[in-house]
Amino acid sequence: MRLAGKRAFVTGGRQGIGLGIVNAFLAEGAEVTTCGRGTRPDDLPQDVGWFELDVSNAADVARVRTDVGATDILVNNAGVQVEKTVVDSTDADWDLVMGANARGVFNMCRAFIPHMSAGGSIINIGSISGTVADPSMALYNASKAFVHGLTRSIAVDHGPDVRCNAICPGWIETGMLDAGFDLANDPDKARADALARHAVKRFGKPADIASMAVWLASDDAAFATGQLFTIDGGMTAASPLNPGLF
Repeated sequence: MRLAGKRAFVTGGRQGIGLGIVNAFLAEGAEVTTCGRGTRPDDLPQDVGWFELDVSNAADVARVRTDVGATDILVNNAGVQVEKTVVDSTDADWDLVMGANARGVFNMCRAFIPHMSAGGSIINIGSISGTVADPSMALYNASKAFVHGLTRSIAVDHGPDVRCNAICPGWIETGMLDAGFDLANDPDKARADALARHAVKRFGKPADIASMAVWLASDDAAFATGQLFTIDGGMTAASPLNPGLF
């Protein structure tokens, strides 16, 4: 029960990585509240608080922050993905992706930091895509690079009162993973090739990211701040050579 007595707010907890973190925090004894753009999902545990929230809207974020009250742990997980190059991206695509992935994280941190408990932990969900570019994901790649930079700035500017770190997932089994492979000329071949590049020979699961989030949220990580933790099954550790050929 590493998070017993702690209050956590997780954005985008409806499904995928967000829901995995919600469940892991609950199992470790935290009081958890989450949010999403729609109504409360039926499968969300009953003891989890829910707010309907668009994190790109600063006024709505401020309202929810007031309702939530003091918070020990903030996880900025809410995000969207558009599979387009720069040339193909529209102004609406920019507003959607940068609004949720960049402005949303900024809005949440700006609203919550002044009211977080001393020693509080902010965990931003970045991505390996913020360091190495996935094809046809221009806005998504850029938005995650923003998250990485903001993470470092918050750690420097607001320590020691608040710690701030980012988790950078690799290929995790969610809807976003399927959408990425669907861009390939041969999705099945692309999936097999990607799998071969993982040292652990599997794709990640939301629980893999949630385990790191629990550690970063706990007092065990009291000396960790301003860092980007890559959780990708060893994929980015490999050279461009396909290990399946050797």
